[in-house]
Amino acid sequence: MSAAAAARRRRREAAERYRPERICLLLVAEAPPSALGRYFYFEDVREQDSLFRYIVESVLGQSPSRVDKARHLSQLRDRGVFLTDLKTEPKVGDERLDAHVPDLVSRVVALKPDHVITIKANVCDLCQGPLRAAGLNVIDERIPFPGSGQQRRFVEGMSRALDSIGWTS
Repeated sequence: MSAAAAARRRRREAAERYRPERICLLLVAEAPPSALGRYFYFEDVREQDSLFRYIVESVLGQSPSRVDKARHLSQLRDRGVFLTDLKTEPKVGDERLDAHVPDLVSRVVALKPDHVITIKANVCDLCQGPLRAAGLNVIDERIPFPGSGQQRRFVEGMSRALDSIGWTS
């Protein structure tokens, strides 16, 4: 098995462990990080896990620490929250992502989420329209990725998005 195939399998197995039976809230981010050890669903991420941290703060109203990531992932699952990516493999350089939108729409339709929130400006711009056109309830909020000084804007955007669907942490 190639390194890429092994990484793909490891990410898929980790995500499946925390996929809810019924998805109330689907979060769509851009792509898995290029550093394999930093994947959202890996329990032992030691650094640069800001997406996880700010999702837990926004969705669960808790401040996670690195030692209890599995507990928070379980809580997200138990609340019906799941994260997927527009592109299933790490993004390479300035790679265009529009070719991956049809696959994302198919995957999201199959998940049958109650609500969808897109994360990162380019993901919002590329995906909200096609996801809505597929009959999905996509929250109309342009939420930045919680990095590079955008953490406050992420929390504010998530708060508005979650308020719009009556979400309580």
